[in-house]
Amino acid sequence: MDALDITEVARRSGVPASALRFYEEKGLIASVGRRGLRRLFDPGVLERLALIALGRAAGFSLDEIARVFAPGRRPRIDRKMLTAQAEKLDKRIHELSAMRDSLRHAACFGAR
Repeated sequence: MDALDITEVARRSGVPASALRFYEEKGLIASVGRRGLRRLFDPGVLERLALIALGRAAGFSLDEIARVFAPGRRPRIDRKMLTAQAEKLDKRIHELSAMRDSLRHAACFGAR
């Protein structure tokens, strides 16, 4: 597959071009060249952007995500960091579940 310009990457990934440029500045992604004034990216950038989105959704900062990606190589997984984040998510899930249960209880109690 040929290189994708920044507009196509933005369209396919749902990540705005401004964020793509920022991610490149942070070293999270790298362009492979230019077509006129537009940056070109290898199609594999879409997979990397999906991993970045997953990391963001899991609560990691961009700096933490950047440490996972070594330039030009496959992601370097920090299992300790992932485990710690999973434990934070477990705690948040427990808190949200308790809040949900309290709201349901209040809704049932208030309906009487």
